[in-house]
Amino acid sequence: MHSMVNEREKEFQVEISAIARTNHRNSVQLIGFCNKGQHQLLVYEFMCSGSLSDIPFADQRPSWFTRMNIAVGTTRGLHYQHEECSTQIKHCDIKPQNVLLDDSFTAQISDFGLAKHMKINQTQTTTGIRGTKGYIAPEWFRSMPITVKVDVFSYGILLLELICCRKCLDLEGEDDNQMVLAHWAYDCYKEGKLDLLLQNDDTAKSDIKRVERSVMIAIWYIRKIHH
Repeated sequence: MHSMVNEREKEFQVEISAIARTNHRNSVQLIGFCNKGQHQLLVYEFMCSGSLSDIPFADQRPSWFTRMNIAVGTTRGLHYQHEECSTQIKHCDIKPQNVLLDDSFTAQISDFGLAKHMKINQTQTTTGIRGTKGYIAPEWFRSMPITVKVDVFSYGILLLELICCRKCLDLEGEDDNQMVLAHWAYDCYKEGKLDLLLQNDDTAKSDIKRVERSVMIAIWYIRKIHH
């Protein structure tokens, strides 16, 4: 029990420390916090559009262009944390639930509870497996040094979700070939059948060149950058 309390305290301190170091329009801003005894509370700025976890998969999903703007905003937030922040941050848990949206659907990365800080002269670290099923990079399972590439992998999965408006794992689908989005997207890309990924999204289909480029980038982040 004591170890669990210490772990929660550690994660809370990590969250505060990480957010306090960020100052970017695509990273959530911390307004205040309480850390007194058993009372721990973080106060973020209000994100009236909620998180990305439900948006792309709802009946009234955002337009293709809005989804791509969300993707770009998330990219900028990650680039800031990896390359421009005073202390480089590996988020370690990039997923739709941790991308918040304001009233203009501007993406802001949140929840730094699993984040790892790296010194200026440090490019990698070794730690226990962290993250969320479906978004965890292969390095975690191979006892390999962990770098910012783990976030790049997770972002690649998230990008495919935004393109296709479906979750990365569909265990209830009728077609086993479509169960894992990353595998299905790769097959569709390789076979030149990207329209299968877009369902009834006519706007995306009319912008097929950008769809192709975006899918290619996502696949590269997921497959190539880790080989």
